[in-house]
Amino acid sequence: MTSRIPRDTPLRLVPRRPLATARRAATVRRSRPPRPPEGIPALPELARRARTELSDAVRLARWADAQTAAAPGSAGILRDPDVRRAVAALGMTERQVRTAWDRARLTGLIELHKGGTARPGWRLRAWDRDDTAVLRGWVALFDAWSLAHPAALEPECADVDPSLVAEVVEAAPQLLSLLHLSSGPVAVAVLLDLLRQRVAELRTERQEPPAGGGRDELPALLDWTLDALARVGALRPRDPAHPGEVTITALGSWAVWVKLEQICVAAQGPAGHFEHSAEDMLKACIGMPPGAARDEYKAWLAARPVAQAVGEFLDVARGDDALLRALAFEALRVVGGPAEPSVRAVADEAGLRPYALLWLAEHEGADPEDVAALLTREESTWLWVDTAAAVVDHGESHLLVSHLETAVQGSVTRLLEELRHAGHPRTVQVLVALAAAHPDPALAKMIRRAAFQVHTGV
Repeated sequence: MTSRIPRDTPLRLVPRRPLATARRAATVRRSRPPRPPEGIPALPELARRARTELSDAVRLARWADAQTAAAPGSAGILRDPDVRRAVAALGMTERQVRTAWDRARLTGLIELHKGGTARPGWRLRAWDRDDTAVLRGWVALFDAWSLAHPAALEPECADVDPSLVAEVVEAAPQLLSLLHLSSGPVAVAVLLDLLRQRVAELRTERQEPPAGGGRDELPALLDWTLDALARVGALRPRDPAHPGEVTITALGSWAVWVKLEQICVAAQGPAGHFEHSAEDMLKACIGMPPGAARDEYKAWLAARPVAQAVGEFLDVARGDDALLRALAFEALRVVGGPAEPSVRAVADEAGLRPYALLWLAEHEGADPEDVAALLTREESTWLWVDTAAAVVDHGESHLLVSHLETAVQGSVTRLLEELRHAGHPRTVQVLVALAAAHPDPALAKMIRRAAFQVHTGV
């Protein structure tokens, strides 16, 4: 005669990562950096030039790191007393200090945190030993050239229509591509013709009317663009003997070449989802093997700026779909180091904290099989429910039963007791689905009772 008394069945403790029963993520290995084309210096020389370009920003970041009282204002702007202290300590002018501060923020040498504090970024710690980190920092400044030197600060552009400024910024990659392909000086008149053509194309694509009469603002905006790109080191300063010509620098040519290569990689994405939103791309990856999914992440990442991509992945992770949340963090593993500040910043969000802590531990070199031990009991329980919710939505019932064995509590009774306090919004749904899937009627009854207790708050 078989007893129908619910028993406290031990759970088999197994090493676990998020979605271990739904997807097994593989370790991502960094690919070797692309070899620059002929005529462009090797990466160590490019990194040396980038260090020179950003030397003031590095000096200021290191000075700020040593100053316990230095802190930015609410808008991330260095306060006047700290500007004066930096001027005295570093021998810069006030304008140089403010420019260096903006560059340090844009390149990740300085990170702003809650409470108005500035801390050294991971890139500053790696500055002297990691050429790749240096070049990525410079590329971040290159990508943000229009923020580093806003058009509104230039007298000849102060009253220009902001929408036209945005169109010129959008057209800048075509100007840079021409300069890169020309491998020599290009007449400003040629660049102005190309700019007019590209702005007209953008307005046609958006079904907007062409620019009307009145003052021709494009020449002034072109001058602003060329000057701003020269200030970040992408173009050479114009030679007074040949003011009508512009030449790209080795750093600028390398950056354009890398971006053109990335576009080619994106165009060859294995599943063709690089033009979709992060959410749609991740949904398309649900049925893929881990290797194929990583290839799709890489192609998608190559088609957009890293900061934008990381932001989109985290927005998806904040959504209701638990599987997409896990996949978003798998995609962030492909991003690697540049995603660290953003992942660290969301570690205080309850719904993302377990994923963020595991991501950070693995990024810092912890063994994937050991990182789960870094979570508290409550965080592990929350993550267990979230993974179970992913299985409920996208998996099969037998996977949910198997997932029961990965709980850290060691027995069904203790698991059910702690689930009552987990606070996960899907706890009841998970328990109902688990009860329906479990082959043992006694355990199924126990699980259904726990679901009712969580639902009623008893």
